[in-house]
Amino acid sequence: MTGSFASIDDASERLTRAGYLPSRDIATILFLADRMEKPLLVEGPAGVGKTDLARALAEGTGRPLVRLQCYEGLDEAKALYEWEYAKQLLYTQLLKDKLGELLQGTDTLEEAASRIAGSDAVFFSQRFLLPRPLLAAIRSPEPVVLLIDEIDKADPEFEAFLLEVLSDYAVSVPELGTIRAVSIPRVVLTSNATRELSDALKRRCLHLFLDFPAPERELAIVRARVPDIAAALAQRVVAAVTALRKLELKKPPSISETLDWARALVLLDAPSLDAKLVGETLSVVLKHESDLAQALNHLAVIAPE
Repeated sequence: MTGSFASIDDASERLTRAGYLPSRDIATILFLADRMEKPLLVEGPAGVGKTDLARALAEGTGRPLVRLQCYEGLDEAKALYEWEYAKQLLYTQLLKDKLGELLQGTDTLEEAASRIAGSDAVFFSQRFLLPRPLLAAIRSPEPVVLLIDEIDKADPEFEAFLLEVLSDYAVSVPELGTIRAVSIPRVVLTSNATRELSDALKRRCLHLFLDFPAPERELAIVRARVPDIAAALAQRVVAAVTALRKLELKKPPSISETLDWARALVLLDAPSLDAKLVGETLSVVLKHESDLAQALNHLAVIAPE
């Protein structure tokens, strides 16, 4: 089934079929954002599944996913569109005979420039427009999910510009005028909370905070995404990851790293997870040397006998 969610239960079922196991509050806020056609701001630490939630929303509603990855220095041009100057130049070469006819009878440079200016619409038309994610989502003939990933990495100036776009789902291209959305995209913004977002943006959005899942839910995720893992081993993996997250680590393991660890242990035909095997495979889960060293000093806590 595609299209808008019919109910919270419908949202939960479709997200689950898309490979995302939502809690009741996640399914509720996704249902409301979809039916109210409001952007959804998802905040939380790195690795809790914010981006995956947008992917599941797209799959669950049958919409293509358009992603804008934010970074410091991102500006309107990189997010909206650019002109394909190489293509324009090629057309200029192909139409040079026509240009000669156009300029015939002009006596001054000013007259020639005026005639060429009158043909701007030929070269600044949508055939030469290269849409970036924001414009692609607005121009799409079919409804899309627009993921604006890690908005907190973008500058406040870009955040202010984005607020204008999300207010009426329209953008202005000086050479073409205002381009309005064919259909309102479902918008998901994610933030790792590296900086405070503006109150104006937060007011425009529904809000969802995602934290690392409770052990019971993470176990369900592992069993669903790594079906070959034995039940007892899955429980030991989740318990070990839960213990790791309680340490003062530079980067606690994400859900995706929990899944990588589970898959690695299945490949190793591990019957269980003891301290020796934890020590041998910790690099699958922890990516900083200082975190590895600290974890190795707490093996008895991570993998109790």
